[in-house]
Amino acid sequence: MTSPSWRRLDRRFVVVLLGLLACYHAAELVGTRWLHSVFWQGLLMTAVLPLALLLGAWFWRAPLRSYALEIRPGAGRWLLGGLVAALLAKLAAVTLGVWLGAYAASAPAVPSGASPSGLLAFMLLATFIPSLAEDLLTRGLWWRHGPLRSGMGSVLLSTAVYVLNHVWLLANGPLEWLRLASFGLAYAVALMRTGSLWAALGLHWGWNLANSLLSTGLDLQTLQPTTSVALSVGAHLLLAALCLLFTRTASSRS
Repeated sequence: MTSPSWRRLDRRFVVVLLGLLACYHAAELVGTRWLHSVFWQGLLMTAVLPLALLLGAWFWRAPLRSYALEIRPGAGRWLLGGLVAALLAKLAAVTLGVWLGAYAASAPAVPSGASPSGLLAFMLLATFIPSLAEDLLTRGLWWRHGPLRSGMGSVLLSTAVYVLNHVWLLANGPLEWLRLASFGLAYAVALMRTGSLWAALGLHWGWNLANSLLSTGLDLQTLQPTTSVALSVGAHLLLAALCLLFTRTASSRS
């Protein structure tokens, strides 16, 4: 494993980071809290993607590589594998949670007049865009151009950035911090071990998609918040362990 070393911050990295942060959080601040508009929230969140690619092309002449998002052999496998693994992990966590009494699940609530295929397409898109936007901001950019780009040090840094990026949730307290940290750890390990943001995106997108699918198909009520958090943490630690077992450490190659 390459020994992690701190590098002097590139001013271009700082500019790109601030730009993506502003656009990402405008979706919540402007779209949700000021305008109370799902349309503007979605539009501003979607804007993170072309902005990131534009800045990557402008500063580094590498719109995809600047975020470890190269389309190369294995990228599709990492995305699909992560997606399936996260879906199964969420399903297992909820099943165990219902058995332990942490959740109460009622009969499926099917939206009237909704097309199943149209609803699924919407959920795929509505979970993919924010997952990718956050991965570009909290993982890909840091892996390629941040001050620490290899080893577990980079994983811990990315995990901390991921937790802090959820500024709107931090007031919920230590349980929420622990939950977010386990998510950030698993996704950062996936990136470190494969050198591809597609692997982290697969896990992140799969978990968010599972949440969306479950909230649509079931009326799931949390009865034991602490147990619920423990199940989510356990699922992500398992995903991180699988990444460690079945992959090998990659270099940022920046």
